[in-house]
Amino acid sequence: MKVVKFGGSSVSNAEQIKKITDIIEADNERSVIVVSAPGKRFSGDEKVTDLLIKLGDSIHGSSFDRNVYDQVLNRFRSNVNELGLREEVFTAVQTKIDEAMILIKEGVPYGMDALKSCGEDGSALVISAYLTFRNQKASYVNPRDAGIIVRNQLGGALVHEESFERLYQLRERDGILVIPGFFGFTPNGQLVTFSRGGSDITGAIVAAGVKADLYENFTDVDSVYCVNPNIVDNPKQLTSLTYREMRELSYAGFSVFHDEALIPAFREKIPVCIKNTNNPEAPGTMIVSEQPDREGHVVGIASDHGFLNIYVSKFLMNREIGFGRRLLQILEDEEVSFEHAPSGIDDMSVILRDYQLPKEKEEVVVKRIKDELDVDMVLIERDMAMIMIVGEGMNQAVGLASQAATAFKDAGVNIEMINQGSSEVSMMFGVKSESLTAAVQALYKNFFE
Repeated sequence: MKVVKFGGSSVSNAEQIKKITDIIEADNERSVIVVSAPGKRFSGDEKVTDLLIKLGDSIHGSSFDRNVYDQVLNRFRSNVNELGLREEVFTAVQTKIDEAMILIKEGVPYGMDALKSCGEDGSALVISAYLTFRNQKASYVNPRDAGIIVRNQLGGALVHEESFERLYQLRERDGILVIPGFFGFTPNGQLVTFSRGGSDITGAIVAAGVKADLYENFTDVDSVYCVNPNIVDNPKQLTSLTYREMRELSYAGFSVFHDEALIPAFREKIPVCIKNTNNPEAPGTMIVSEQPDREGHVVGIASDHGFLNIYVSKFLMNREIGFGRRLLQILEDEEVSFEHAPSGIDDMSVILRDYQLPKEKEEVVVKRIKDELDVDMVLIERDMAMIMIVGEGMNQAVGLASQAATAFKDAGVNIEMINQGSSEVSMMFGVKSESLTAAVQALYKNFFE
């Protein structure tokens, strides 16, 4: 049994839906399908999920945007018409959107999540209907009926362990099962979405639950590249990665895979293959549990901007028991999530995503650190970028940090921060956002050319 997930670009229009149907029909083992909401059809287009969020925001603001509503419906209307499906398919999609809008109008807390989920839900309804139209035995399976039970955390659901036992029962069903990604249901029946891009999470959860032999994730690239191709021209393609390597790369800016998505597959040791809907014959990139044979330790360079650094300095900080705990407790109290926390004898830095600390919250956090921790200095450095070099067994390789530092020097980029800690898989560098491109290009030249 194979579980197959198709991303937004793969279901963006009728032409793409025909392609994925050919892919499904080409292999009888592709029996469980997870789908995203329709993505961009062309450069400058909008994703259906973005349109649904706009629509929901307009309802919240008491200024219903009829134009956005029509745009969403027209996306599904055109797919239904071009695929030759019956009107009732479109009506089912529209009904779910209208019901979710009513929830928002009535102030139901999960109304926005219900509306955001309509993109994936609509895709699943259309694709299951089209498979049936092509004489396949196929059925739409709502995540609640599939057994995807989640904790009540709106916009950031976490799966309950009982889901995996329930999902295993899908093996008893006949035909092709089409499941919308991105959302599940709490034990009391409330719809909750995963974090953005969460259809990858659904795919991995389902693959783990049914104990699939392979989880295929179809997107719009032939494979995973060792570096962002928007930064480096024609970068090296990767034929294989370990789960840990892929998770590090995804977390640090690789948009191919959601960084939370591999965990369920990793636990069940299910191999994952990333493939291209537009070139399904390409071998893709395999993600496996054991490190494959390869030359060198560095397999990828990931990067992302939009970080800030909270720098705290206090003389003899290392002698003050509980200082780090109390600093992080302040962040927890203010509902701020941090990413990294490298420290020295008299100073400590806390790296977090820029959006976690808007200006009004920054003033509160800085004041509390000064008042409660009696520090000598606290500074906020914004416009930071993080760069990670990734590879299994890096902590056993001699000279990697020196090689990376040489690349930064050659590019004329100052390293604001470096952190490896106990990780065997990655080494992190902090630079100013304006230096990101030059630094990544220099690292690629040093490690891969």
